[in-house]
Parts: sequence; structure tokens; C-alpha cells
Amino acid sequence: MNRAHRITGCLRAATVALTVVAAAIAVSGCTQAITQSYQRGYVLPEGALEQIPLGSSQEQVLIVLGTPSTVATISGEVFYYISQRTQQTAFLPQEEVNRRIIAVYFDRNRKVQRIADYGIKDGKIFDSISRTTPSGGEELSYLRYMMRALSLNQT
Repeated sequence: MNRAHRITGCLRAATVALTVVAAAIAVSGCTQAITQSYQRGYVLPEGALEQIPLGSSQEQVLIVLGTPSTVATISGEVFYYISQRTQQTAFLPQEEVNRRIIAVYFDRNRKVQRIADYGIKDGKIFDSISRTTPSGGEELSYLRYMMRALSLNQT
């Protein structure tokens, strides 16, 4: 009987040791999870904005940048090129890493009046070209609406 208790004890110890090793392998696999990046929307070609000087025509903008993601006609015409980059680690939900909106503003003669590069930083809209935050008004309201709409589509 004494020998049977020893064998049973050894089997229990081996089972516990194997369980601990299996748990350690499972945990180490979780710490090295693969992160994937996803790009959605417009991809800005390298050097494209430099090809559109102020005063360029709408046709030139369409040739260089292509069809805009959306167009606004409130207080003048504006072409918006929208992109978003997200990352996902293992089974976790996707997390937004970057959001970018290139806005090309036209005057009444359909010539480029201004180009703005809007992004997301700390949840706020900022203009990374002029380093100024736009003041309140129709433009900010429209951009804020677009940013919220993109965030809702993600869930």
C-alpha cells in the first residue's frame, strides 16, 4: 500500500508540473501576439500635395489626387480626401491609430484657395500644415460631424 501511495503521489506531482508548464506556454504565447495594421480610405501619394500649388484648377487636383472621398458645397466648394489607420492585436478590438483628412478649398473660379491637412490628436481636430486650430463655424462643424461618423462606423 505504501508503494501505491508513492506512485499516486508521483503521478499527481507530474500532473501538476505538466499543468504549470502548459499554462506558462499559453501565457508566453499571449505576450507575443501579432499586431495587424489596416488602412482604410484614401492613400495620399508621396509628394502629391507639392504638385498642387495655390491657384491650381479643380481638374489639376482631380488628376493629381483623384476622386475625393466627399465634396462639400457649403460656403464654397471643398474636396475631402479621408483616410484612417487602425491596429488590432490578437482577438482584441481594433484601435484607431491615425485619421487624416486632406481638404482642398476652392474659390468661386474653381481655383485652389487653400489646402489643409487635418488629423486626430488627443481626440481633437488640428491642422498640421498651418499648425493652427480652426475657429468655430461651418467648416469645423462639418469636419467634427465627419470625424464622429468615422468613429461610429468602426464599432
